Amino acid sequence: MSNQSRVDVTALVDGCRVGGFHWLLFSLCALSLIMDGFDAQALGFVGPEIREAFDLDRPAFGKILAAGNAGLMVGALLFTILGDRLGRRPVLIFGTLFYAVFSILTARAETASELFWLRFIGGLGLGAVIPNATALIGEYSPKHIRVALIMGITVGYTVGAAFGGFVATWLVPAYGWPSVFYFGGVIPLVVGVLMLFWLPESLQFLVVRKKFAHIAAWIRRVEPSSTIGPETQYVAAEEGRKGVPVRYLLAEGRAPVTVLYWIANFMNLLNLYFLAGLLPTILTDSGLSASTARIVGTLLQVGGVIGTFGFAWLIARRGFTPMLAAGFATASVAIALIGSPWVLTVVPALIVVAMVAGWCVVGGQPGLNALAATYYPTDMRSTGIGWGLGWGRAGAIVGPLIGTHPSIVALGTTTTFLVFAIPAAISCVAMLVMHRILKSGTSGLASAQSPR
Repeated sequence: MSNQSRVDVTALVDGCRVGGFHWLLFSLCALSLIMDGFDAQALGFVGPEIREAFDLDRPAFGKILAAGNAGLMVGALLFTILGDRLGRRPVLIFGTLFYAVFSILTARAETASELFWLRFIGGLGLGAVIPNATALIGEYSPKHIRVALIMGITVGYTVGAAFGGFVATWLVPAYGWPSVFYFGGVIPLVVGVLMLFWLPESLQFLVVRKKFAHIAAWIRRVEPSSTIGPETQYVAAEEGRKGVPVRYLLAEGRAPVTVLYWIANFMNLLNLYFLAGLLPTILTDSGLSASTARIVGTLLQVGGVIGTFGFAWLIARRGFTPMLAAGFATASVAIALIGSPWVLTVVPALIVVAMVAGWCVVGGQPGLNALAATYYPTDMRSTGIGWGLGWGRAGAIVGPLIGTHPSIVALGTTTTFLVFAIPAAISCVAMLVMHRILKSGTSGLASAQSPR
């Protein structure tokens, strides 16, 4: 058979079968995402022990939570731009190894100040992982199952956050709070080393950026029957743009959707990090035992895992914006109910409401990430996901700070959760407005409205 003279890598990926190469790629990304989620939420699960060890009141602890989220924000804004300029592979490997090292260093913190700065610096690496992993997964997924694969694999972040509570419950009584961070550092170190050998670069990125040196080898891994040679030309459905990709997020008619996407991310991650970081602490302060509060916080994340797959199924049938709007409306009600006296005093009811909130808030975030992965083209995809998450991380900083501010604490538990029901309602409105814009066809891609 003669060598192919022209290969369209977009069509190649869209039409290929998912094989061993894909599952290796997806597994490496999933493992990095799992440990990324574990490390990002670990501080919340050992909050009572950290507060006791460093003699911290709730506002001081909230500042340390906010420091980690500030690092995540900076990492998401910076390293996603590099991902669209240098490639998904190097940035994803660097981010994984970086946060692994700083997780281990966090376990050795001796003062609250050290803990603050270690969480901030380590957050830089954590912020690099989700956008680049999401982009890479989407760019190796066949079109007909792309949304399901993106959401099904990026749920690893939520899985890591969920099993973090079980790990903390197992490790802390026997080995103390530092053991949680040692666990969160050693595993991603191993994953990062495996990535050095086995993680591929995005084919679409290589073509758009005209980096053809190793593309033939990766194409043969995707489609072993491909017959390519030295004269083969490689093309993609998109062309690269000059300059920094951030400016294109607001150009070519994308500005309304991009701004609404940023608002939804800000509000949802404000709620997510308030709940993930402070729910065990607030419940403990409200009279529950530390172990029970930690279990409720863990089941919030379990609800998020279930919700991710639920959203993936619903989005495949009804589209992103209608289903996410419904989810955020439900989240608003569930968050308000968590603080109601009759729920707080009945643990089974508290668990159910917390899991519903997790389904909608935690499970809705992979849906937002997948929306961006289908909406933005290759040369700004990582940046589009990352800047949405970057603005979201600003919300993640604000959430714990609001939740631990003395004026909010003084209002009591019931009013605190009523206050945090408002951001979920705003996310719902943002999705409804985006739905109208996308339905009108005046902005963006049809795939962002419905993946079918």
